[in-house]
Amino acid sequence: MIELPVISEEATRRKKPNWLRVKLPVGKEYAKVRKLVDEHKLHTICESGNCPNMGECWGAGTATFMILGNVCTRSCSFCAVATGRPPEYDTDEPRRVAEAIKLMGVKHAVITSVNRDELKDRGAEIWYQTVIQTKALSPFTTIETLIPDVKSNWDALYRMIEGGQEVVSHNMETVGSLYRRVRPQAKYERSLEQIKLTKEYGKRTKTGIMLGLGEKKEEVLQAMDDLVAHGCDILTLGQYLQPTKLHIEVAEFIHPDLFDEYREIGLSKGLKYVESGPLVRSSYHAERHVNV
Repeated sequence: MIELPVISEEATRRKKPNWLRVKLPVGKEYAKVRKLVDEHKLHTICESGNCPNMGECWGAGTATFMILGNVCTRSCSFCAVATGRPPEYDTDEPRRVAEAIKLMGVKHAVITSVNRDELKDRGAEIWYQTVIQTKALSPFTTIETLIPDVKSNWDALYRMIEGGQEVVSHNMETVGSLYRRVRPQAKYERSLEQIKLTKEYGKRTKTGIMLGLGEKKEEVLQAMDDLVAHGCDILTLGQYLQPTKLHIEVAEFIHPDLFDEYREIGLSKGLKYVESGPLVRSSYHAERHVNV
């Protein structure tokens, strides 16, 4: 049984601290990206995930593309992406994504997707085609793929990551004790194993964890140890923000000083790069993670 998020009146009224204020998306480059996304009928996690950095990233001429549609088969209690039965996927999507990335002229592209658990290959072939077609059209563009949980379908995993991308990310999202509440259809140990196999394949590995869901400090440190032991290179830490009243509530707003402390601890434990801050999201400053 899925444990539904608990929404309290206090949580819905809780005022965000000053350090979580962001600028509204405006500007010439933002308008350019907006036009390209619309013209090519593309989905971005920037929009579907209500990312607070959309204005900054789109204003810099970059975006994180979401392939395989915008309806997810999972029902994670933190996520703003629509849940349900996805429509048939579009086999022409890899070409459109590749062309949009070329038109944008980005040096580093991030590609992610919804979970497609109903597909035998979890959408792996679309993943593969998107990467190789992007590389063919933009050979100097580096790519990070933020891939979903393949539910131990390791053949699907290897197909997803063999297209030539430089970074492969898979988000843990939270600490182990909160998985049943936050990621009811996922398993902490299985995600760690996916990261380990990705590293053994020879890829630069990355993951992200949200803070403020009720985790204890020692659990965050344990997660860091687990990630290092399973070959994770890069970790992002950011503040969870409740997207709607139907989603799991924010338990705590983490102070920027603690994010700074986590960064230093993570590096001391052996992680090669730690991006840590209240507004950090998986693809935030992703171009910095290619050569660490």
